[in-house]
Amino acid sequence: FTTAPHFSRSSPYPTDNALVVEAPIFHVNGDDPEAVVHAARVATEFRQKFHKDVVIDIICYRRFGHNEGDEPMFTNPIMYKRIKGHKTTLSLYTDRLVKDGLIPEGEIEDMKAAFQAHLNEEFEAGKEYRPNKADWLEGKWSGLSRVEGYDARRGTTSVDMETLKEVGLRLTETPEGFNANRKIVRQLEAKRKMIEKGEGIDWATAEAMAFGTLLIEGHPVRLSGQDCNRGTFSQRHAALIDQETEETYKPLNHIRDKQAMAEIVDSPLSELAVLGFEYGYSLAEPNALVLWEAQFGDFVNGAQIIIDQFIVASEDKWDQTAGLVMLLPHGYEGQGPEHSSARIERFLTLCAEDNIQVANCTTSAQYFHLLRRQVRRDGVTKPLVVFTPKSLLRSANAFSTIDDLESGEFREVLDDPAQPNSEDVRTVVLCSGKVAYDIRDGLKEEELDRTAIVRVEQLYPFPHDQLRELLASYPNATDVVWAQEEPRNMGAWGFVDGRLWNILDELAAAEGRDGTTKRRLRCVSRVASASPASGMSVVHSQELEQLLDDLRTGLPTD
Repeated sequence: FTTAPHFSRSSPYPTDNALVVEAPIFHVNGDDPEAVVHAARVATEFRQKFHKDVVIDIICYRRFGHNEGDEPMFTNPIMYKRIKGHKTTLSLYTDRLVKDGLIPEGEIEDMKAAFQAHLNEEFEAGKEYRPNKADWLEGKWSGLSRVEGYDARRGTTSVDMETLKEVGLRLTETPEGFNANRKIVRQLEAKRKMIEKGEGIDWATAEAMAFGTLLIEGHPVRLSGQDCNRGTFSQRHAALIDQETEETYKPLNHIRDKQAMAEIVDSPLSELAVLGFEYGYSLAEPNALVLWEAQFGDFVNGAQIIIDQFIVASEDKWDQTAGLVMLLPHGYEGQGPEHSSARIERFLTLCAEDNIQVANCTTSAQYFHLLRRQVRRDGVTKPLVVFTPKSLLRSANAFSTIDDLESGEFREVLDDPAQPNSEDVRTVVLCSGKVAYDIRDGLKEEELDRTAIVRVEQLYPFPHDQLRELLASYPNATDVVWAQEEPRNMGAWGFVDGRLWNILDELAAAEGRDGTTKRRLRCVSRVASASPASGMSVVHSQELEQLLDDLRTGLPTD
């Protein structure tokens, strides 16, 4: 804008950062069109022949400053005095062509007049142009459409048992003579037993089964992120490394002949660049399941620009949506502020007009169906943010059976699996994620008999109708609690507060209470904090105990 080059860069040349990778740099005078074309041709040939980066630095200037209405003399008077006295590129090239006798002067004026007339015609035509609001739904996007109420469209996400076992068992096999790590061999054997028995399906196995079933159905899968082949928590092992040759074997690509292919890519620690690339990839391949995984949820901080400018706003700004999935490890495990929170509140603040989906699953089957729903939905695609667990990756609390994968679908709300007597329930605890299990483990048996722990698996689009029906099923509950492990000023509370009150008002009206509800709503959480989490494990444990005490203290006793 108005910043001088010596303030905005550490070098006179904006291309000097290319010296880091020893890329060729062509500096070319922008006032010489033929030189620019020549440099572009040489650079393109270099790129195509050697498959290496090459940079062109076109040295030029802005004649009018930032735009035609700007006044650059305010801040760069000497430079712009010189620019005003400098002929335009068009004039310089015209003089050269005439001088060399290549084009008569009069013919150039005719060409300029004809082009100006063309611009004027297009300008006038543009005044009458009415864009087709779905013109991006062409080519590979044909068959997709803008549909209101897309959250109710689940698609067919269940898979028959024969296919599930075929996929699961193939994922536990290695080629003959392949020297897998001994620990990996034990894990594969455990997974094989898991599949054969149909029980104890953990998070990573359910994910691999979702990927594998999509691949044989013809949907490519692409996942990138730091350490995503192994998995940040050594849970995935999508790529197996021969311990003697370091050759790589990816079981996902060896399930069936003529299947789609999986690309699992370990990416650099440049979240802005990588997430931007994957967003673009998802636009080019709407039939694929495209995912980006943060090493820890907070790593998404560096990619916030892509989220704000493209992922959450592109449909509103450009009528263009995408099916990109963001996997953000989240959960308070006493690992400190930088390894606890994926900042749920940030994403919920950005939710509007059905622009994205935000989920926080608590079982591996829910995760399985959620991933499959992303590409199995009929004619609808939306970005998906999944707050994935850490301790639940290996916790029996989150395990599912293979029957859960064979039947059913993703459910936005999960009722208390313990199924307490609905007439006895006085408190309904609504929560999302791992904290549901912390609460269940922290309450006494007699307290659990009077308490229903309900898990909100999808935070946006907000499951208003499902929650209203579920709360109505507990007619004697007078205490409704939103429980979260995040501090009060973070997490989902600020998002769900008003929405839950709306539900309670609707229930009161249905009960003929004239807007006065018998149910009170309260929040149980960590205290408000400037930091996402404590940096000390001991303090983390104390905070969790305090959260449970706050919940227990408020439970009705009658």
